[in-house]
Amino acid sequence: MDTAPVLELDPLLDDRGTRIIVCCGAGGVGKTTTAAALGVRAAERGRRVVVLTIDPARRLAQSMGIDSLDNTPRRVAGIKGSDGGELHAMMLDMKRTFDEIVEAHADAGRARAILENPFYQSLSAGFAGTQEYMAMEKLGQLRARDEWDLIVVDTPPSRSALDFLDAPKRLGSFLDGKFVKLLMAPAKVGGRAGMKFLNVGMSMMTGTLGKLLGGQFLKDVQTFVAAMDTMFGGFRTRADATYKLLQAPGTAFLVVATPERDALREAAYFVERLAAERMPLAGLVLNRVHGSGAAGLSAERARAAAENLDEGRIVDQGDGKTGQRGSPATDPEPSPLATAAASSTPAAPAAPAGSEAAPTATADPAAQHAHAPEARDAHDSHDDDADDAVDVRHLTAGLLRLHAERMRVLAREQRTRDRFTARHPEVAVAEVAALPDDVHDLAGLRAVGDRLTGGRTPSA
Repeated sequence: MDTAPVLELDPLLDDRGTRIIVCCGAGGVGKTTTAAALGVRAAERGRRVVVLTIDPARRLAQSMGIDSLDNTPRRVAGIKGSDGGELHAMMLDMKRTFDEIVEAHADAGRARAILENPFYQSLSAGFAGTQEYMAMEKLGQLRARDEWDLIVVDTPPSRSALDFLDAPKRLGSFLDGKFVKLLMAPAKVGGRAGMKFLNVGMSMMTGTLGKLLGGQFLKDVQTFVAAMDTMFGGFRTRADATYKLLQAPGTAFLVVATPERDALREAAYFVERLAAERMPLAGLVLNRVHGSGAAGLSAERARAAAENLDEGRIVDQGDGKTGQRGSPATDPEPSPLATAAASSTPAAPAAPAGSEAAPTATADPAAQHAHAPEARDAHDSHDDDADDAVDVRHLTAGLLRLHAERMRVLAREQRTRDRFTARHPEVAVAEVAALPDDVHDLAGLRAVGDRLTGGRTPSA
């Protein structure tokens, strides 16, 4: 990652010219948490922020201390904003957004007919592509209100990258399709002439579709299209306007990923697609990056040391220590590996009999009996010490194996990041160190914000 430029997010958040930040990426990479953390940080740096999430999960509401989120922005308490900074949050209600559009752009009678139409109710509740289009609509509404100077968007979780960018095109294709035009034709002609046209021009098609879909369903579709006829142009116009807004200089896209092969492959596709659509890419946020405070100890050496400890052999202790032993004033504090090695070293043999250090035997049986409990206590203490040494050795070996596994993960993540960087060396990257716990409150979001804006991954 040395060749990848560092993504500086604080300047992006502080720039009053930045009005929209869009967090996009594959599912499960932390888009919602990233969007919320950026919103908290921007608000506490003086921006008036609204976070729009399309993720159906409720993590955002929980982390912000709000009982529930809906289609109305809600003020988040506990934000330590300066210069009027504040944070609002909302969760896209797809059907309610569609209803609001109908109510705003149709007279009362026509709006009621549309809202009560069975086909409309199915379309607004879960028709393919409706969620993405409604996300575009809601973004346009928020931007038009000018109540917030920064909108942070958490895009829909989708296996197909950037579906929300395709929403206006899909809507245009749907509205311009021959089937819809044919359904709209009777309403355009009007009256009995329209019904005659419908009966003649659609007799074969309605007969076939009626068998496949049911006559009532087809009638509901025809009624819906007739009622929506005057609104179709407005849908296309607003979608096109929002699309151009996303291309404007005040918008910044952040691609969010984790250092895993599939996630970064998807991120590469996002980067290429944004470039093709001429969308302004700020950079890549790489979440859940692992680190180690003992990166100098390789996985191979750690595994070898663990095997030595398990087999009772001495592990590497370094050079130049022998002559210093027994001098507490000069000996450095032993490392865990040295402690484990010392504990695995066999005890020195007793001095030969008759030497100055050899213990003298006594011929007095009473004295021997008197000293027997002390001998037993010393023996028990020696056994306890031996057991403790074994426990320390096994614990150290286990820690060494965990470290070896961590270094293996780090190496794999590095290779994956390097492949992405080689493919897209121009993309700035912000690495976010993995947190020990899930984010569930504002303090956790602040911690994520600190790591988002800290540049390189801190050692952990």
